[in-house]
Amino acid sequence: MRMPLIAGNWKMNGSLSLVEEFGRAFARASLPVNVEVALMLPFPYLVPAGRALGETAVTVGAQTLSDQPSGAFTGEVSGAMLRDCGARHVLVGHSERRSLFGEGDAAVLARVRAALGEGLTPLLCVGETLEEREAERTEAVVLGQLEAVFDALDAAERPRLVVAYEPVWAIGTGRTATPDQAQSVHAAIRGRLARYDEALADGMRLLYGGSMKADNAAELLAQPDIDGGLVGGASLKVDDFLAICQSAG
Repeated sequence: MRMPLIAGNWKMNGSLSLVEEFGRAFARASLPVNVEVALMLPFPYLVPAGRALGETAVTVGAQTLSDQPSGAFTGEVSGAMLRDCGARHVLVGHSERRSLFGEGDAAVLARVRAALGEGLTPLLCVGETLEEREAERTEAVVLGQLEAVFDALDAAERPRLVVAYEPVWAIGTGRTATPDQAQSVHAAIRGRLARYDEALADGMRLLYGGSMKADNAAELLAQPDIDGGLVGGASLKVDDFLAICQSAG
């Protein structure tokens, strides 16, 4: 059985005081034992969050990484540095990295390889824009992004990933894919993974990442192929994020 994963993505938000608030709240909270919880934080907060959350079951992760192990790359952060700061996961290919920073399929693959090389779990993000959805290209776009990575990995590497489907048109817009829409794409992703290996498809955790909130999480998480959430804005609100985590239990 796949263990649900709720990953909060703070993006370029937060503060040390918010990190401490989350630490206090999760230390008091009773999380479902069958749910994994992670916070994907800006680089400066990784170490403080590790300390603040040290007595909880919540792990920390980063929002991107360099594809280079070290060297003269001013402003970049390597996978080894992330691991040294306590990160266990890292987002790769988030729609904002693709659209704002020009990370195409080759760059995403290189970052996945860098993460795997340092023992980090890459959360591979895939998703379509509103224009692509309206042109009925959702599956072509999403599965194309998936294949650009999974085709290049070997059979031992593929199970080490988590896949997050994030319909770009539902991020920060107030719009959310209906449970049926989200399930349809997740089923297509799992079906494509089965072409590599049935066991891979059965075991791969697929997260929904399009404006999951406390009031819609339970219905989305009830879908058979949705194994958790990549939560944006709601992950900055302690009570809302806790409610989503509870919904996954």
